[in-house]
Order: sequence, then C-alpha cells, then structure tokens
Amino acid sequence: MSQNEPWHCLSTEAILNKLATTAYGLSESAAKTRLDSFGPNRLPEAPPVTVTQLFFRQFYSPLIYILIVAAVFSLVIGEEKDAAFIAAVLLLNAAIGTYQEWKAERSSQALKSMLQIKALVRRDQRIREVSAEEVVPGDVLYLESGNRVPADLRLLSANNLEIDESLLTGESLSVRKNADWLGDASVPLGDRENMAFAGSIVTKGRSKGVVVATALETQVGKLAKAIQSAPSNPPPLIQRMNRFSKAIAVITIIAAILIGILGAFLSHYTASEMFLFVVALSVAVIPEGLPVAMTVALAVATSKMAKRGVIVRRLTAVEGLGSCTLIATDKTGTLTVNELTIKEIRLASQEKYLVTGEGFAPQGEIQPEGEGDEKELLSLIKAGVLCNEGDLYHTREGWRWRGDAVDIALLSLGVKGGLLKSELSKGAGKVDEIPFESENQYSATVHREGGHRVIYAKGAPEKILEMCGLDSDVYEQTTTEMAALGYKVLALASGPCSENWQGESPENMTFLGFVGMIDPLRPGVQEAIRKCHLSGIHVAMVTGDHKVTALAIAKELGLAKEQSQVVTGIDLAHYSSKDYERALDKGRVFARVTPTQKLQLVSAAIAKGHFVAVTGDGANDAPAMRQANIGVAMGKSGTDVAREASELVLSDDDFSSIVSGIEEGRIAYDNIRKVIYFLISTGAAELVLMALAFGAGLPLPLLPVQILWLNLVTSGIQDVALAFEPGEKNIMARAPRSPKEAIFNRLMIERTIVGALVMGTVGFLAFQWMLAQGWSEGASRNVLLLLMVVFENFHLGNCRSETQSCLKLSPFRSPVLLSGALMALALHIGVMHVPITQKVLDVEPVSLEVMAVIALLAFLIVPAMELHKLWWRFWQKKSDSFGLVLSSKS
Repeated sequence: MSQNEPWHCLSTEAILNKLATTAYGLSESAAKTRLDSFGPNRLPEAPPVTVTQLFFRQFYSPLIYILIVAAVFSLVIGEEKDAAFIAAVLLLNAAIGTYQEWKAERSSQALKSMLQIKALVRRDQRIREVSAEEVVPGDVLYLESGNRVPADLRLLSANNLEIDESLLTGESLSVRKNADWLGDASVPLGDRENMAFAGSIVTKGRSKGVVVATALETQVGKLAKAIQSAPSNPPPLIQRMNRFSKAIAVITIIAAILIGILGAFLSHYTASEMFLFVVALSVAVIPEGLPVAMTVALAVATSKMAKRGVIVRRLTAVEGLGSCTLIATDKTGTLTVNELTIKEIRLASQEKYLVTGEGFAPQGEIQPEGEGDEKELLSLIKAGVLCNEGDLYHTREGWRWRGDAVDIALLSLGVKGGLLKSELSKGAGKVDEIPFESENQYSATVHREGGHRVIYAKGAPEKILEMCGLDSDVYEQTTTEMAALGYKVLALASGPCSENWQGESPENMTFLGFVGMIDPLRPGVQEAIRKCHLSGIHVAMVTGDHKVTALAIAKELGLAKEQSQVVTGIDLAHYSSKDYERALDKGRVFARVTPTQKLQLVSAAIAKGHFVAVTGDGANDAPAMRQANIGVAMGKSGTDVAREASELVLSDDDFSSIVSGIEEGRIAYDNIRKVIYFLISTGAAELVLMALAFGAGLPLPLLPVQILWLNLVTSGIQDVALAFEPGEKNIMARAPRSPKEAIFNRLMIERTIVGALVMGTVGFLAFQWMLAQGWSEGASRNVLLLLMVVFENFHLGNCRSETQSCLKLSPFRSPVLLSGALMALALHIGVMHVPITQKVLDVEPVSLEVMAVIALLAFLIVPAMELHKLWWRFWQKKSDSFGLVLSSKS
C-alpha cells in the first residue's frame, strides 16, 4: 500500500475496506501471503564499505591520475627507479587514507535499524508479539506509552494518546492524537491527528491502529528514498583540488611541448638528452608529495576533531566544514536538548520563582525572586507530581525517565523541590483520574489523603482558572509575558473531592499558579553561534516548530530580532526557486518547514554560491543533509537515517562542537595551502633552474631520479611535517574564503614567483660556477642537490605563515616541523655516505667548507621572502585605508 493514499481523509470503514481487513486484524495465513507480496517491513541497508573499496577510493583524484601517468611514462622509457618512487608514494597515500576512513567508518556505524523492534499484533483473534519486520498492511497493532511505532498506522482508537514525531517534523512537543478526527488532503504531516508514523515514539496513552504502509512506503521510508536519490555536492577542497590538478596538468603538458620544440631547434642536444630533459621537467612540475601531505593534514585534523566531539566519515569533509559560509541547523535536539524544562513558576500570589538546570535530569534548584512563600510553592509542586503519569528515577547509570515530556518536567521539578512521587504516593494513593483530552484541555487525578479525597488538576491556564472561578483576563498579562519568552504555560489547581464524584469537571478549586516550561538551549550554543557570526558564517534555524516558539528561541540565541526575519512553511509553499534565494537574504528562522522545503532551501543556498553545512538528528533532516556540501548528524540522539546521510557526526550532540570543527577545518585548509605553496614553489624553482640551464646550453642540472628524491623524500618529509603546523591566532576572526576563490590566489602566485626565482637563480649560478671551475657534472649535481635540500629547509620556515614573519615564529612552537626539517637534512647527508644510495642517486660526501657555503647561499631565501611579506602587509594596509576613504565619501 502506498503512503500517497489520503489515509487521514478516509473513514474507518473506508480504510478497512481499502485494505481488505477488519477491526480484528488478519489471519496468520493472510499475513504470510501479504509478507511475501509486500516484503519485510524494514528499510534497505547499504552494504558496509569494504577495506578494498576504501583503498581504491583513494585513487579517485585528478592529481593521482597525473602521477599514475608519470609512473607509466617513466616505466616505458626505462626509468624504473622513477616509476618505483612514484608507485611508492601512491601506495603510501592510499594506505594512510584507507586507514583513516576505515577507522572513521567504524566510529560512525549505525547502532541499529530504526524498524528492528517488536510489535503487538492481532491475528486469528489473538494478540501476540511479532518482529516489526513481519508487520504487513492490514495488520491491526496495539500501542502504549514507550513503544516505537513500527509502521504507518491509521488509528482506530486512541486513549489519551500522545506521540513524539520530532524525528519527522522537527516539532519538539508531543502531538495529541484523535482517532475520530478527519482532515482534507492538504493537511501537513504534523497535523494529521488520526495517523501514527513509523519511527515515532508513543509518550503517553494507548491506541489501536491498522497498518497502511510499511518499509519504503512509510513516511520515514520516503525520506530514505529521497536520501538515496539526492545528489551529493562535493566538498570545497575536492572542487578546488580538481581545478588545481587540471591546471597543473595543462602547465606540465604545455611546458614539456615547448621545451621539446626548442630543444629540437637548438640541435646541440641529442634526442635522448631532450627526452630525459622533458621527463625531468615533468617530474619537477608535478608535486608528487602533495597527495600524502594533503591526506596527512586532513588526518591530523580528523584526530583533533575526534577529541573535540566530531567524528569524520570522509576526510575531505574536514576542510569542507572549515569553508562553509552557511549553517542550516535544526532546532529540536540540535540547538535545544529536546527535553522540556520548567524555568519559571508564578504562584497565585504572584510570587515568582526561577528554576535552574537544563533537561529532564533534576540537576538545579528553585530560587525565589523575592521573599517567596514556601508553603504555596510546595502545594503547586505537589499538584504537578501527583497529577502525573510519568516516571523519573535514578539508577547506577544516571537518571532515567518514561512518559510525556510535560509529566517528566513536573517530576524533575518535584525532585528539585524535595518532593518525590514515590514518597507522596504513599500518603496520597490515586483512586480516580480524568486523562488529558484535547477537547477538555486538562487532566486530573483524585487521591485519598487521610480520611478525605483531594483532586489535583493541570492544564491550559484559561481552563484551570475557570475551574477556580477566576477571570482569565486578570492573569492575561502574566501568561502573555511567559509565552513571549517562549514558554509553554501550564496552570495547576487543587481542591476537595466528594465521595460520590462521577468524573465531572472539577469546580470551586484553589488556584495554585503557573509553570513556564521550555525545551532549553544546549549549553554553549549561544557562544557557538556568536563565534559563527564573528567568523562571517551565516546561521539559519530550520525547524518544524511554530513560528512564535521558533522566534523566541532565535531571539535567545541571537539569530533573529523581529518577526520579519521569520519565514514559514506556508510562505514557502508559494515561492519560486528565485523567491527561495531571496528568502535566504532576509530569513534567519524558517518555521513549520517540511523536509521537502528544507531540501529546497539548501538547494537555493548552494545556487546563491554558499557552501552549506546542514545539521540535524531526525530522518526529516536527512535529505537536506545529503544535498548539502557537508551533512552534520547528531551521534547520540540522531537517527540511523540522519547519520548515514552525513559526512560528520557530533558524538556529543553539542552544536558547539561544530565551531571546534570549523576551527580545525580552517587550520587544515591553511596547512594544505602551506604544503601546496611549499611544493609548488620548490618545484617551480627546479623548473627555473632547468630552464636557465637549458637556455645557457648547460648539461642537465639534476637527473630525474634526483628530482624525485627531492620531491618525494626530502620535501616529502618536510611537507608532511608542515601539515602538523598549529593554527594561527586570528584564524576564527577571518571571514570564510570565497567559494569561487582558487587555491592559488594572488598572494600565493606572487610568493611562488619570488621564491622560485631566488632558489632557481641561485642554484643555476652555483651550478654554472662549479662547471666553470672544472668540476665534473656528477660532482656539480651532487652539491647542487644538497643546496636544494638546504633551500627547502630554510624555505620551510617561510611557509609557516602567509603574513607573519618567520622570525617571530618560534621553531619550538611546532616540534613536528622542526623534527621533520632536521630529519630530511640528516637523511640526505646519510645517503651521501651509503654506497648503494650513492650509486642510485649519484651523490657523495662534501667537506664542511662546502656545507658552510651552501648554508649561506640557501639562507638568501629568508630575507627575500621577508621583504615580500613586508611589502604585502604594506600594500594590504594601504588598500584597506583606500577602501575606508571611498566608504566615507560614499
């Protein structure tokens, strides 16, 4: 049966006829036949990713493709050593990436499928328990408080039934159900009072219903299908690296062709020499060490993020979070704890009390704003504890609860006030009750206390005040003030009850006061949003809650200030795609939004040029999370569907962890830029060196195997060490980088040119001088290779910051980088003394005098880069001042 049917519009008789069943359920044989026809009631699960799949996934990158071509090319021309070097770096990169993603996959495995539960079903005139997978359309099921609904049901009866549908609608409060209600086809999901949906939880009451949809035909199943079909946008790093890799490939091809043509015309080079020269040039241009260094930078950030409560399921998502410009966040369970908490008490005498603590766990206290009246206060708390169907108790593992959120909040208040339900019930046993009905707007319980009976009631303020013979207009200002703060306002009363009471509405009761309750904000979430704003990141709340509640929360968070910043789902229903984009400009809160509308909002944000991160915990959030650049799921309260749609999982469900993730993501991106700059500038220096030697008619200054040694081993150690560089102090004060900004911006281009010209020219002049002094080609290359290694070590210090002087950065601030630089130098000096590596690399030891001269020459890169940094800071300051002048004139 399809959920597209308007089940909530049909009468009970029509439903039963359409499903070919009865109010007494199916027979076992009919159920078996339908199970064969419809299939098991479970959502399809994607097979787990194997280690082999993870391994081969590491090769899906244009830069990797270039390196593979280079390896094959080297093998074809007989340069087996070059091919082996490239193969080694590819395997190392794949091994690191595979391990990191395998570990992340294990950390974020879904706990259990949402539908793997038991169900009470009536078959062959008997009620029995079966696996939820065996439930079929037409089955009659029974639900009670605490059950998870196993399939979509049309309710046949409902007794005091309330269901938490927050995973589908985002609405934090339980929904009151009514089996007799009928609505038209346009009624939104959250307002269908005669329906119970798969995956939701019964918080109160009992009911009977007939199954109308199972598995993928349920509402949660439709969301799962939307997740599978929704396209996934690649993270910004992948987009930028793809553009960068293509540019490198084009430069390599063009440079090689030009060099080949020039060589053919100059004629004093043989064909084999020219071929070797082109290979060396290609090897110099391609940054072979970049994949490993990039993977390590992301792996370092992944490890740091795990310690700060963020589990990374895809390495590239690390930088993606750091680059996001918009966070579209769910409210319930993400910004709030999804646990109602009483925050304010107003007694009948107008005495005001504030209540501390967050969530159901009774940790906090009741504080009077004035002198207070303890007797009145305890009377109100007692009424809330006794007029209650919930349970709140303490175990070795901590506090546990069951029942309606309002009831649990009142029990938590009782513990804070020193009144426990178990103790009060001993002297006030319950003898009768009036369950809550939406038409009545109240519930009441009757207790025997000593020799008389007392009735306690709680409910809507106007209803309780009417029972007490009071005019609700007198208290209107009080309830309005409390509602404006986002509180759900509840009134309580008590009074004597006669022995012949027959369940009629209580009268002549004593009004005890109001309690104001709210789904509280998660600790630290206000500061987290403030940091997002300071970092230039827009935050929008997208929720299924009512607009008044959403705005009150948004004001407290600092997200919105006025009603005009709230856009409702009703508004969006009439919007075009362009209207959605305009709505994102003014809207800070999107209330009563359906999952489809949330998906459209994310698509509109991406169309506007945002890199979007979507947070959420429910199945209703999952399609939008999949569509976004980065999906962030809640680890504790999040559903399996949401976690499977995400790239990042918050293990502590703390929105504040997102800010920590953004910081680590920005550090990772900065470090990747530093690594790229280091590798490209040193590679460009080799290009300048060879071009000058080529133009001067000199022999090949460095052999391909020596260039590979530079690019894969010495600089390979240094660039990996650079990936561990700590973040700079102002990293969270910067605005997000433009989504369209290339990795190679003007600053990096200028600095690469300066660095390459200095290192390449000094290297060329040294090589030319050595040959002019009669040194052999081998001896000259040996010293030149050492000079380039030392150049890299000094240049490493320049790469630690794009703007700060390297002289202000202590080498001990980053012990990994210091160790990497010393290790690279020690390794190269070591191979100069080992016979087998001497032969492979054509190297030999040098004297201390030569070493000293090399150090002096290599140090020249430091003042050259310091001068450029000084000029850049001056130019930036001048540009900022010019901008301010123009701004003031306008």
